[in-house]
Amino acid sequence: MASTLLSARDLRFLLYEWLDAESLTRRAHYADHSRETLDGALELAERVATDHFAPHNKANDANEPHFDGERVHVIPEVKKALEVMAETGLNALGLPASVGGGQLPQVVAGACSAWFQAANLGSSAYPFLTAGNARLLLAHGTPEQVDTYVRPMVEGRFTGTMCLSEPQAGSSLADITTRARDAGDGTYRLFGNKMWISAGDHELTENIVHLVLAKIPGGPPGVKGISLFIVPKYLVNPDGSIGERNDVVPAGLNHKMGYRGTVNALLNFGEGGHTPGGEPGAVGYLVGEPHQGLRYMFHMMNGARIGVGAGATAVGYTGYLKSLAYARERLQGRPLGDKDPSHPPVPIIEHTDVRRMLLAQKSYVEGALALVLYCARLVDETVTADGAAARERADALLDVLTPIVKSWPSQWCLEANSLAIQVHGGYGYTREYDVEQHYRDNRLNAIHEGTHGIQALDLLGRKAVQGGGAGLGLLVETARATSARARDLGGAEAEFADLLDAALERVARTTAAAWANGDPAEALANATPYLEAVGHVVVAWMWLEQLVAAHGREDAPGEAFYAGKRAAAAYFFRHELPRTGPQFDLVSSRDRTVLDTPPDAL
Repeated sequence: MASTLLSARDLRFLLYEWLDAESLTRRAHYADHSRETLDGALELAERVATDHFAPHNKANDANEPHFDGERVHVIPEVKKALEVMAETGLNALGLPASVGGGQLPQVVAGACSAWFQAANLGSSAYPFLTAGNARLLLAHGTPEQVDTYVRPMVEGRFTGTMCLSEPQAGSSLADITTRARDAGDGTYRLFGNKMWISAGDHELTENIVHLVLAKIPGGPPGVKGISLFIVPKYLVNPDGSIGERNDVVPAGLNHKMGYRGTVNALLNFGEGGHTPGGEPGAVGYLVGEPHQGLRYMFHMMNGARIGVGAGATAVGYTGYLKSLAYARERLQGRPLGDKDPSHPPVPIIEHTDVRRMLLAQKSYVEGALALVLYCARLVDETVTADGAAARERADALLDVLTPIVKSWPSQWCLEANSLAIQVHGGYGYTREYDVEQHYRDNRLNAIHEGTHGIQALDLLGRKAVQGGGAGLGLLVETARATSARARDLGGAEAEFADLLDAALERVARTTAAAWANGDPAEALANATPYLEAVGHVVVAWMWLEQLVAAHGREDAPGEAFYAGKRAAAAYFFRHELPRTGPQFDLVSSRDRTVLDTPPDAL
């Protein structure tokens, strides 16, 4: 029976028939792997996600973590699942072998991770954050910090967090007030509060490694004065054993509409709950150089943005598969033109509007999955491509795609979840069916790691214009190369190649028009519709890439995989890509409606 979490067949197509992940094993960095080990990791991830994460997903949602004033309580199934994940090495597939990781290609590690995100978004958040924390320390920490904190995270004994936001500052990190005082002994003492900290406190592992943004008094103002610190829940003794409790304690938990299985905490640093050595403040260890903390943290944040897009995709994908299975089984109504009530009802998938909703979902989630894995493949190129120029090219392309891969799935895979509820009819709106939870879980991804508006400002305000527009130009150039290949194939591929080229031309012209007056306020007033439109163009490109990869391939008897790819691509090009026209018109006009509306008129 096919899984309703993800499609293993689709993953094999994307990884091997399109992205040629197997070729990565011929590079020195991944030479210990082969097609056999890649397949083994994928199969193991599916099995562990299905057997140990999916079964407690609804229980995790219904029995969210709670704080009794002393301890944070999480249902025991979460700890058991994380232990299995660590025992199998699935928590560290993409981390280097030098610290005990699997050193799997990132594109395959990302596909494995998607199984866990589809199975149980709440529980999968703990290893997701931990892996990002470990990567940051591998890039910017000292060898001692790597040995003390990263190795236990790889082993599954420690988990990690990222502590950026504060109650009064939110996303405006220039306004954080958490401060770090040099203790004169190689450590710092931290004082302040951090809000919205996922996985911020629990007893699922021996220790929690908090990466905390704070300001050292006397440093530059704003973001230039931010430093980064390791602040463990428990201090670690020189021999690696767990020491005394650090002065970082939860003041309470936040209760969100989704991701209910993930602890989300308000943390107090240096409030006097625990004072190691009798000195006030939470003990922290500086990462890298002072006042470079935000630059270091972006190493984790950018990876997390791809991960958020992946999570949104996975939740959208499982919702699609569950609504597809429901539509094939649910009997209701009769075909148009058949008015005879004595005739038996038909499965609702026979009704045109239900097929429309399913096809829309398919076009969103399979397009998003292609984008997520394409970006993961770029990460592999930044590390292992032959020559500095190729690595720099991959890095530049990934840079411009990052706000899109974070935001587009968060918006459109949420829409897929909405359609999955509608396909279920009245049942979809009840807690007895999974799709209701999937919608709530996915709704949070619009704000995780930066809102749509923040990503839009990043894309139109920086990525599209920096270096004279070099990054955006590279994206357009790369997509046009796909169009050229598709046009040579003729048929629908050529038709869609023309549509994509026209849309790419609109991207270039609209970007120039938005900045025609050189006024940032005017240019960025409509940054969000720009992000949405460019995102649709990028996903159209991903669909054309898939069509080219599927060209000439025929389905085996009883299968319709390639036929489904062609149908979803046609839907996206004919129903979805035209949405971008009015959005590009709006951005090009530099419409001032939003800019000129005074706050007191709202």
